[in-house]
Amino acid sequence: MAVGLAGVVAPAAHAQGPAPSREALPAPAQPGAIALLPTAPDREVWHLDNGNIAVRNVTRPTLTPFLPVGRGTGAGVIIAPGGGFLGLAIENEGWRIARYFANHGIAAFVLKYRVLPTPPSQAEFADQLSRAVRGEAASFAPPNDTPPEALADGLSALRYVRAHAADYGVDPARIGFMGFSAGGFLTRSVVQNAGADMPAFAAPIYPNMAAMEVPANAPPMFVAIAADDFLLARSGGPMLIDSYRKAGKSIEFHMFSAGDHGFGPGKVGGPTEGWLDLMHRWLRTRGIIKD
Repeated sequence: MAVGLAGVVAPAAHAQGPAPSREALPAPAQPGAIALLPTAPDREVWHLDNGNIAVRNVTRPTLTPFLPVGRGTGAGVIIAPGGGFLGLAIENEGWRIARYFANHGIAAFVLKYRVLPTPPSQAEFADQLSRAVRGEAASFAPPNDTPPEALADGLSALRYVRAHAADYGVDPARIGFMGFSAGGFLTRSVVQNAGADMPAFAAPIYPNMAAMEVPANAPPMFVAIAADDFLLARSGGPMLIDSYRKAGKSIEFHMFSAGDHGFGPGKVGGPTEGWLDLMHRWLRTRGIIKD
């Protein structure tokens, strides 16, 4: 069972599983990836984390489109994977999620946003993480909240997709933002800071559940988390939900009986199986999907 990196490294942690390989991987193909900062240096380290492809030391943010085959619904969603802002669980919380939406007629865009630096050597990174799990000192730790670079990338991605909506067959008024774990932190931060660039909907998945300041133009929100998630315990309950309700904003909340942290697209045979179908239905009931 995956455990949040934040849960074992620091109380503020919010990441995907703490079992990275000691060997780096060649960068995989990312067809159609759009460089949001094309002149930035590239220091990425790709590796396996709990058997899934992950990346860290992202310094050149990109947006990779996954478009519907055939006629789409006109809706779009930007997807921010988690990883404690120390890396990105880009396969489990990015590409797999994007394929689901593309297969349901929704254009999806996986955001590879900037994260905090970790050791260039994959072996050193894995060793330090192991020491951190044992409660020993490490040279890195997750931040308490969204770093400014990640927030800038989230807002930039939203503006890019909206500006190029016609190229992707998307209605600029039906583009949302979702994220997992740290990506859920980022989703909250986007809502709080988007201003006139506000997404049409937001879906933080197992995010920071603490109270938030809800802006007057906050969009409908969909939240999913497991009852045994450490982030829910850390906040003392679903305070995020209470904040949205007190602000009079539309929110749908699913708390599964079990699933821990980092269940990604859902665990077959467990309570989180099929949660993406719940979100798809919500998008339809909210009028985001019109076909």
